[in-house]
Amino acid sequence: MRLSQFHLRTEKETPAEAEIVSHKLMLKAGMIRKLAAGLYTWSPLGLRVLRKVEAVVREEMDRAGAIEMAMPSVQPKELWEETGRWAKFGPQLLKIRDRKEQEYCFTPTAEEAVTDFFRQEFSSYKQLPVNLYQITTKFRDEIRPRFGVMRAREFLMKDAYSFHIDEDSLRVEYRNMYDAYSRIFTRLGLKFRAVAADTGAIGGSASHEFQVLADSGEDALAYSDASDFAANVELAEAVAPGPRAAAGEPLREVATPTQKTCEDVAALLGIPLARTVKSVAVMGTGDDGAPQFTLALVRGDHVVNEIKLAKLPGLADYRLASEAEILEYLGCEPGFLGPLQPRRPIRVIADRTVAAMADFVVGANKPGFHLAGVNWGRDLPEPEVADIRNVVEGDPSPDGKGVLRMARGIEVGHVFALGRKYSEAMHCSVLDAAGKAVAPAMGCYGIGVSRIVAAAIEQNHDAAGIVWPPAMAPWRVVVCVINPKNDPAVTAAAEALYAELNAAGLDAALDDRGLRPGAMFADIELIGIPHRVVVSARGLDAGTFEYRARTASESEQLDRAALLEKLRA
Repeated sequence: MRLSQFHLRTEKETPAEAEIVSHKLMLKAGMIRKLAAGLYTWSPLGLRVLRKVEAVVREEMDRAGAIEMAMPSVQPKELWEETGRWAKFGPQLLKIRDRKEQEYCFTPTAEEAVTDFFRQEFSSYKQLPVNLYQITTKFRDEIRPRFGVMRAREFLMKDAYSFHIDEDSLRVEYRNMYDAYSRIFTRLGLKFRAVAADTGAIGGSASHEFQVLADSGEDALAYSDASDFAANVELAEAVAPGPRAAAGEPLREVATPTQKTCEDVAALLGIPLARTVKSVAVMGTGDDGAPQFTLALVRGDHVVNEIKLAKLPGLADYRLASEAEILEYLGCEPGFLGPLQPRRPIRVIADRTVAAMADFVVGANKPGFHLAGVNWGRDLPEPEVADIRNVVEGDPSPDGKGVLRMARGIEVGHVFALGRKYSEAMHCSVLDAAGKAVAPAMGCYGIGVSRIVAAAIEQNHDAAGIVWPPAMAPWRVVVCVINPKNDPAVTAAAEALYAELNAAGLDAALDDRGLRPGAMFADIELIGIPHRVVVSARGLDAGTFEYRARTASESEQLDRAALLEKLRA
């Protein structure tokens, strides 16, 4: 590609609208341009990178035995009603009507469409297993699109769906996709971790996220410092501590006139924050279906994990209790709440750590007061115990090996073992070996293709711009022509080298735009080209080319043979 015939427009200033590095650099490099909130046009330069990622994804999916297809981005309401997701998916589902007042949605995921295709095309266990995938545009109506393509409303995604006669077959394909994803992200040159994760709105029995490690990541990850254990914080188990100590203090009321947080109470009493207990009031559902007031208790320095809490019986659709409900059940304002002496019967759920505490401090259900020296069994009944908190740095690893460390990650891929959630809801079946109609087990496997581009930049950049992993770079090498006197010999040498590099399969571009060296080199560094070769009259006289790797601090003078050997390596 001759850059004089290519659209390449970079910016000198950092865009004010951009918040994170990838958004800033993608705008500065001219890879994307904003069309509307969460909607971006990919420039020719950006599209080259996007297609490089897409090619690696497609090659590895084909290698893993998946079959490519294409499904509509606009899907009818009726399909989504079969699974109940027309209402359940919420406002992220962009809904539209056609001229006949028929309702449709712009699809954020395609479980319904692929299951409908399967139930029309497949009828026997002999046709299974099968894995169908597509690479296409998806749409989610994010309430707050931000960070450029990292959290855009429209995005390019690879989604695959497998169908199986039984769970054993599903487990085999789940592992096959897990391994394929590992190859994809390794080939793309990304530092990543596969972590156990919650199944979320997709549903299913097993789930792993593939997270690119980056300080700007939205997801908190926990991993062992002595094993391969890794999980999203929302799923990581907080191991129960050792046995509870015996009570050593009397129960007593302490004045805390303005202290409403555990931090303030601990400071007033001169005790560690870890000796306080935080009470979170929520409304769930009792066994009889009636609303049930519940106190979730965690240690003062811990945080309630909403995902874990929602998995407990009666709390699937819980919400925070209102001040009126708190007053009704506890007779107190927020800030002084606790499980002792409620006005009305309540459910108390203690985190494992809280259940092992003795002589702790908790709200007295009395404005301006807390209770100290509180002990289970003596001062209040033994609680319902569950793991309801986020893990923290230094917690024991759930696998019993080492302790947990924390990192930030950007989710770029997700694999799910769906089971029969969708096939049963959509009355999809095949005949098994005995001639009986059975619902197939399903797997779902997604990769955010456009998100990978931004995640790679978050992980690979410096003060000068993007530092692409070679597999993702728009070109592997750019030949820069320094020819202020329009010397035909310089032009000819640059043309010849450019042709030779491409013939050797090195994906080269020729920068023949006629820019000054400083501006030319700044562009090449900004857009992240791994290798730069300069052709100049001075170099020709010496029989050398000036070579510089994107990550090197100095240039090298190499003859043609040495240059080709280095680039091939």
